[in-house]
Amino acid sequence: MKTRLIFHLKQRPRSSNKYVEAAKKRLPEFDGRSVSIRFLPDLSAGSRKLYSRRKIGQPVYAATFIRKRKIVFDRELERKPGEMARILAHELFHFAWVRLGNPARRSYEALLRREWKQRARGELGWSAESRKSALPRRPQVAKWRAYACESFCDSAAWHYSGVRKHSEFTLAARHRKRRAEWFEATFGDRGIPI
Repeated sequence: MKTRLIFHLKQRPRSSNKYVEAAKKRLPEFDGRSVSIRFLPDLSAGSRKLYSRRKIGQPVYAATFIRKRKIVFDRELERKPGEMARILAHELFHFAWVRLGNPARRSYEALLRREWKQRARGELGWSAESRKSALPRRPQVAKWRAYACESFCDSAAWHYSGVRKHSEFTLAARHRKRRAEWFEATFGDRGIPI
């Protein structure tokens, strides 16, 4: 049974809801159980943990907890609606990656391998770019798959968020076109399962 995705905001005033609702309007329809969203100040991540108002780890805008069906955003995004839309799309597509199935994931990875063999530079977001730049010429399977997941989420955010220009969109136009075609062929107009 398919259901329209519902967001539940935790412990935030209505102003946060306004930004989430505005971002949702830019996104495709998602099918799945509800996802809770929470805003906290000064997020950072390190040692597989998320922190708020602590000088530990790397500063981040968001974190997703797949099993808990929860996304935590840095409160700073309330003042950046375009960035909020892009990062919300990225985080939601982490849920989609899990539900995608092996054939579609391998198909996306084949697209990335083609780019890799062509020595394509750039990416469509910081999270994919940082993983890609750290890969050796013959990457280990686990590191390759982590890169593929982040690339999928960043590419989906680029494709669906409505944000057309961003300093993190550094992948060449011909590769962007192929990725957009892959998303259209894979998801079309139907709801995206999360």
